[in-house]
Amino acid sequence: MVGIPQTDPYANYCAHKDDIDVAITRVLDSGRYIMGEEVSSFEKEFAEYVGVNYAAGVASGTDALELALRACGVGLDTIVFTVSHTAVATVAAIERTGAEAILIDIDPDTYNMDVKCLETAVSESYSGRAIAIVPVHIYGHPADMASIRQIADNHELFVIEDCAQAHGASIDTRRVGTWGHMSAFSFYPTKNLGALGDAGAVVTNDIDLMKKVRSLREYGWTERYVSDIPGINSRMDPLQAAILRVKLTSLDAENKQRRSHADRYRKMFYTSSVEIPYVQSGVQHVYHQYVIRTAKRDELRKYLLSRGIDTGIHYPVPIHKQPAYCGRVGAAGDLIHTEAVANSILSLPMYPELSSTEVDRVADNIINCPYL
Repeated sequence: MVGIPQTDPYANYCAHKDDIDVAITRVLDSGRYIMGEEVSSFEKEFAEYVGVNYAAGVASGTDALELALRACGVGLDTIVFTVSHTAVATVAAIERTGAEAILIDIDPDTYNMDVKCLETAVSESYSGRAIAIVPVHIYGHPADMASIRQIADNHELFVIEDCAQAHGASIDTRRVGTWGHMSAFSFYPTKNLGALGDAGAVVTNDIDLMKKVRSLREYGWTERYVSDIPGINSRMDPLQAAILRVKLTSLDAENKQRRSHADRYRKMFYTSSVEIPYVQSGVQHVYHQYVIRTAKRDELRKYLLSRGIDTGIHYPVPIHKQPAYCGRVGAAGDLIHTEAVANSILSLPMYPELSSTEVDRVADNIINCPYL
């Protein structure tokens, strides 16, 4: 019996239940069930929150990344640089455009894209095929965007941020999602800003790129039923938009609560043998996941489950080692750190509704685990 789940989207719904139920009823009573005012209002509010001029609501985070890539000209016989230590959706979106993903190793401290490895990779000859870089703000810790953007500008590459795990994170008070030419967000239910189903968004300051995304998400239309370019059906559901509008107003407060839990974990693990998350100077982490490392990961995970505490592994198999991609996707050199972390990372319970008592219980059980 699990007493403390690793994540709990139902608890987040309950925290906003009255307002969400009103919002859902508003949509049902409107008679408009595709796109419409709820979606356009959310787009405006989310763009303002991130700090960009434009946002386009789409059906999922995977679609958001694909559409952003396609808007930047990524397609057949092109190359996109990203990481192997990420959700498979990142590479799946790249491949859906017809492009080839070249995987970069990660920094062993932040688990984000290693900028030195990236610099080496983009400096190699790819016969003019390289188009874009997709850094992933893994676990809610921002990637080194100043360095990545400088590398991209030097080589005339687009930067599309994968912000699926970093809603509200920032570097020197500047939010993620504002550093790239475009950025993709997921609103999967367990995200820091989560819908009650699939949803995503593309954001940018570039009106021409935004026009392309808005056309691509709806069959390539610029006028109804007339496709100027090949597009797809990836429209945000107005029910999800209405729900997200409710939750957006509490995102900063809920991220603050996540940081409070992280600080409590950090203090309790001060003398523990487990390795706790590193936070780079000037960065505001939003702790989509609180990830520790230990050589006894599997033993610890089983022990915690026996004590009613659920955990997760994000992610147990790097993409280049997965059956669907092994021997097929390219890598820029040896992915030494990527492969090393996969065997030792463990995601502890982390969500705003977690109580201090529950955080203490998780930490106490780890500290007193007989296998560590």
